[in-house]
Amino acid sequence: MAKLQPIRGTHDLLFDDARKHAHVMDVFRELAERYGYGRIDTPIIEFTEVFKRTLGETTDVVTKEMYTFEDRGGDSITLRPELTAGVARAFISGGLAQNLPLKLYSWGAMFRRERPQKGRQRQFHQLDVEVLGVDGPQADIEVIALGAHLLDELGLGDRVTLELNTLGDRESRKAYRDVLAGYLADHRDQLSEEGKHRLDHNPLRILDTKDKGDRAVIADAPRISDHLNAESADFFAEVCDGLDRLKIDYVLNEKLVRGFDYYTHTAFEFITEHLGAQGTVIGGGRYDHLIETMGGPATPGIGWAAGIERLAMLAEEAPPSVRPIVVIPVGAEAQDAALVLTNSLRRLGLTADQGFRGNLKKRMDRANKANASFAVLIGGDELERGVATVRNLDTGDQTEVAMDQVAAHLSSKL
Repeated sequence: MAKLQPIRGTHDLLFDDARKHAHVMDVFRELAERYGYGRIDTPIIEFTEVFKRTLGETTDVVTKEMYTFEDRGGDSITLRPELTAGVARAFISGGLAQNLPLKLYSWGAMFRRERPQKGRQRQFHQLDVEVLGVDGPQADIEVIALGAHLLDELGLGDRVTLELNTLGDRESRKAYRDVLAGYLADHRDQLSEEGKHRLDHNPLRILDTKDKGDRAVIADAPRISDHLNAESADFFAEVCDGLDRLKIDYVLNEKLVRGFDYYTHTAFEFITEHLGAQGTVIGGGRYDHLIETMGGPATPGIGWAAGIERLAMLAEEAPPSVRPIVVIPVGAEAQDAALVLTNSLRRLGLTADQGFRGNLKKRMDRANKANASFAVLIGGDELERGVATVRNLDTGDQTEVAMDQVAAHLSSKL
């Protein structure tokens, strides 16, 4: 029988890795709620049309990477490759337009059939924030500030750089797209096959190409900043001014784009040089026309997503776990008393564990390995006298404490 293994591109989270992931999510949840965001959880599976409408039927994600299957009812179902589309679908199907503005946060597992590599798995996890119903630059400033704050709270602020750009409004975007397409058409014979495909279907996407030849072509391409109308220029100036006031550093990158027409105005990424090729840890932008593209009411929006795996990898060290109290019964006759005491400690909010097996030395070895702060020893002699021995595992000091006072004694110490 073949040895069972996780599917390629998936992995088990254990011990330090699991603790790092949990820490990222805990910090994110606390910050999002501090900023006034409410929790939303959307299903892991959606009708495939949800993602085709938002990601585009010709994109690599839809044509090559999505996990799509037909269920027993004949419906085409897809494991979600990202969160924004599901949030937009929930907004439409839930009739949430009367609740605007909405500030939402979420996290969960995503699925894309990519080539597994450092920081990129086929099942991966993302954090997500979305602001719906706010068409002014204050929302852009706030979501970027939340991302910067999260990175600072995780101790990663000095390992990332915020890159910022504007796509302008629809009018500016279309004008620039036409100018860019004209320039690229004049250099078509110098483009890669992928570059030619992007030119024919989505010229803006060439700006974020990794192909060296294509990058040489776009080095002299027209700049979007030269094709913004007054409203778009003013909008972006307000975003930059707000970030300056909050002392959030950024660099302008006019090649930072979002390919779909429903994206407008601000695009941004927090990137790092510490994860190899997978440098983006948070990416987002304004998508004022997404919801109407999906058949809902015209609703402006902006948000970002962050890779939990990448944030955890950047963190390098796991946060320290809570040091437990270990209750050790010495002899079978002390088992019941140890059970009751352990339960009492946990009910008081203390982290407590019980040595289930082995002699006293083995149980003490396990307590030290678990970095326990105290050990509580209960033997036959202690039972007769109604006491327990409480040993401080840092100093080695120990004292006898009345059994009904052990919990209070430890609470005062911790």
